[in-house]
Amino acid sequence: MREYAALPADLVTELSDAGLDPAAIYADIVRALEEDLPNGSDDTTSAATISAEARGRADFAAREPGVVAGLGVAAMVFRYVMGDEVEIIDRVADGTRVAAGDVVMRVAGRTRGLLTAERTALNFASHLSGVATATSHWVEALEGTNARVLDTRKTLPGWRALQKYAVRCGGGVNHRFSLSDMAMVKDNHVIAAGGVVPALEAVRAAYPDLPIEVEVTDLDQLRELLDAGCDRILLDNMSSPMMAEAVAINAGRAVLEASGGLTLGRAREVGETGVDFISVGALTHSVKVFDIGMDLIDE
Repeated sequence: MREYAALPADLVTELSDAGLDPAAIYADIVRALEEDLPNGSDDTTSAATISAEARGRADFAAREPGVVAGLGVAAMVFRYVMGDEVEIIDRVADGTRVAAGDVVMRVAGRTRGLLTAERTALNFASHLSGVATATSHWVEALEGTNARVLDTRKTLPGWRALQKYAVRCGGGVNHRFSLSDMAMVKDNHVIAAGGVVPALEAVRAAYPDLPIEVEVTDLDQLRELLDAGCDRILLDNMSSPMMAEAVAINAGRAVLEASGGLTLGRAREVGETGVDFISVGALTHSVKVFDIGMDLIDE
């Protein structure tokens, strides 16, 4: 297995430039391979059926239309398992829209290594491409409106940076990454603080330079926050007519985000109310994986 310091510099730079932490991804890959090869054990099937000297090549191909993401991570999997013995060519850029049957990456090298790395590489690329593809469907549904789709913190533990990266690949926008980079006052905070304005003022007093978003469930709360100068408000579980009324009341004073009970079928209707953002937890918490397969080429 290849040490992090020995990975190709261009691959490390590519991931870093994409807003990812290459060292953290490497650690994720090490943990993932440890699940398949615990304590340095063998890939028993490949060792038994394939000569150690056998070489092969394989295509990663999309089996459905969509948007790919995570191919750079998949490439790092092969580099970790096979080092310089693997050749990776014809890798399309993350964020590329592909059709069923399109080859998105080709790999070549010792056949045992290709098959040992296959599942881990596919697990990363298929899941992240699923996030990117799901996000692209929302982007398409909102086309022609001013609304943009946001992700949430409803991410798989340990996968937040990767899932949010895949959202960007699909054309979406990232919401906060952690509890510390934005204050988001939800219904339970409002109850505990005694109202939307007391909650807003408490956050302002404790963290005067921190961005703040406050959730409202009715138009009276919206008016209170606008009078208090709140500049980002979440409209929670509102009907489309109520959202349209909220937009009219707001008159551009605050950024408005719609959330709660939203489906892809409602996306355009909600976007046409005039809200600025639509946040969708399903982009990351229940996305369908994108079907990518790796097939050895019989030569």
